[in-house]
Amino acid sequence: MKNTAELDRRRTFAIISHPDAGKTTLTEKLLLFGGAIQSAGAVKNNKIKKTATSDFMEIEKQRGISVATSVMGFEYKGIKINLLDTPGHKDFAEDTYRTLTAVDSVILVVDSVKGVEEQTEKLMSVCRMRDTPVIVFVNKMDRPGKDPFELMDELEDKLSIKVRPLSWPINNGSDFKGVYNLYKKHLNLFNANKTAVERDIVSFSDLQSPKLEEIIGKDADTLREDAELVEMAYEPFDKENYLDGLLAPVFFGSALNNFGVQELLDTFIEIAPTPLPRNTNLRQVLPTEKNFSGFVFKIHANLDPRHRDRIAFLRVCSGVFERNKFYHHVRLNKNVRFANPTSFMAQDKETIDSAFPGDVVGLYDTGNFKIGDTLSEGEMMTYKGIPSFSPEIFRELENADPMKAKQMEKGIHQLTDEGVAQLFIKQPGNRKIVGTVGELQFDVIQYRLLHEYGASCHFRPMPMYKACWVSSNNPAKLKDFLDFKANSIALDKDGLPVYLAESKGMLDVMISKYPEINFAFQSEHNRMADSEA
Repeated sequence: MKNTAELDRRRTFAIISHPDAGKTTLTEKLLLFGGAIQSAGAVKNNKIKKTATSDFMEIEKQRGISVATSVMGFEYKGIKINLLDTPGHKDFAEDTYRTLTAVDSVILVVDSVKGVEEQTEKLMSVCRMRDTPVIVFVNKMDRPGKDPFELMDELEDKLSIKVRPLSWPINNGSDFKGVYNLYKKHLNLFNANKTAVERDIVSFSDLQSPKLEEIIGKDADTLREDAELVEMAYEPFDKENYLDGLLAPVFFGSALNNFGVQELLDTFIEIAPTPLPRNTNLRQVLPTEKNFSGFVFKIHANLDPRHRDRIAFLRVCSGVFERNKFYHHVRLNKNVRFANPTSFMAQDKETIDSAFPGDVVGLYDTGNFKIGDTLSEGEMMTYKGIPSFSPEIFRELENADPMKAKQMEKGIHQLTDEGVAQLFIKQPGNRKIVGTVGELQFDVIQYRLLHEYGASCHFRPMPMYKACWVSSNNPAKLKDFLDFKANSIALDKDGLPVYLAESKGMLDVMISKYPEINFAFQSEHNRMADSEA
């Protein structure tokens, strides 16, 4: 009975967007409304020497961008909310894609000035593949932007999903007066307010009332016409269609000014899904099941620089996670227990005794976990659908300080365990080749190696096209290939052979010349998980 009550009051979601759409600012304001923080500072306003609560890595504070997913838990009106703020920059999309496997719904932030941007489309395509319920928040209404109806058409066209406005703006830019909540039938008047909670709301169930003119003047008729057109042009909001990922409700506001955030949050806790079932290689697991199970979707080293810790982020999928209880690590086939599991408020952690489906638990890790690992109460199943990507950019890691070789070795292994990059060891000389999907990841690795491990390094570009994991049912043919391409062969962190193809043309030649060899762009472990997904 307790489990059911805990399930009913949990909402686990991610905030996603193109860079600079206001995602991290919205995150702060949701925390503000939830009482988790008392004030918020503009992330990029140099006059306010504060940084976003969710951007806790030093390099994030310096650059004003998010490069890692942050997990934050708070309560709002009796609902336990688990909020995952994701990187917006395309170079860190892998972290966002993995995070989307651990949430039950998404809030997508769109810049009213720029509309739907490239990264927004890519992130939304992942949500569409998983039928993830999505709420759209159109941000920056206090700036001159696109016509709202034009923006609705753009959302439907570029994101391939039907939309239904649940609030509607009264003008934009310097003429922005507020929004009318079509769902709750009230008017929310705009008052720029960056540090306190805004609650200037007027109940207004009848837009034909002459009192509307008293409040918003000559804009009353325009609002009436717009509201009528919305009701005519869009189907009534259907919660089931939203939960099935077929319909996205839309809200308007200004996160920087705390405006429109309360409507968003109040509606979110009302319509967003409670913890959903998850698929494994054996069966679908329901959150209501008695036995505990969960999976690791993120690993982060040095969350607390003072303690040089390593944390595995585990999404609880079923049952109850309990402190100091033994659970089965499926990949390692051994039992493990955790004396200090934690919950999060960005980098702040506190020890917990239990956690329920939907919760994200931090597990102190000495190197036992990899992304995608499953914990259970004995059932040998593996949660599936955790994405892995083939690197597109390769550089050789060069140690700038031979006296720090041990620190370099430890640092690069721990950082690549987080999934931001992949490490390949090339002989002779144990040369370390780092592969990523974005240039910015090398800057982050270099910065963190220096500031978290005291290891100084350089990266030397490598002329490589693709990393291909090679395997074969014919050992002799595999050995023949590995010998022939010895100068282009490396081992991944699991000791599996990888062909670092020099070019697309050379890769095509090798595939044609060695039909007995399987060339894959993911490791065997990830391919198995992917094929089951």
